[in-house]
Amino acid sequence: MSARSAGAAATVRLDVNGAEHEVSAAADTPLLYVLRNQLGLKAAHFGCGSGECGACRVLIDGQAVASCDTPLWAALGKRITTAEGLGDAAHPHPLQSALIAEQAGQCGYCLPGILVSAAALLARKPQPAESDVRAALEQNLCRCGSHNRIVRAVLRAAQAVSRR
Repeated sequence: MSARSAGAAATVRLDVNGAEHEVSAAADTPLLYVLRNQLGLKAAHFGCGSGECGACRVLIDGQAVASCDTPLWAALGKRITTAEGLGDAAHPHPLQSALIAEQAGQCGYCLPGILVSAAALLARKPQPAESDVRAALEQNLCRCGSHNRIVRAVLRAAQAVSRR
């Protein structure tokens, strides 16, 4: 599948959460649709549909991107990580543990996107300042108003990561 081909479905391989998956979709299909509808990964949510709210963010080669406006062809040959790929109940990512400890979630709709945006930040800057966290999460909207608790949780996770 080339970057310019669109329309007809093609079968391609995707590296998602460390596993290879075969999917069939048109090149211009939003990555979000493939993740949710074909792979059953429901953490990334449809929010605005134009990449502005952050609810659909995933990591592509370590960079937080909006999967709702990322065409499938742009993810080919790259490592995709969703919130499901960060950790699980038995082995939570420090960010997941910190969000729980800080009681940062309310409705939870925004949290998967926030998790991957914060994971990208901590990967590139393990000891961020509060201003770094706020800047990294600027494109993630939380309608519940939990931003301050979310920022505290990211800073807590950074401390936990540094003690590892």
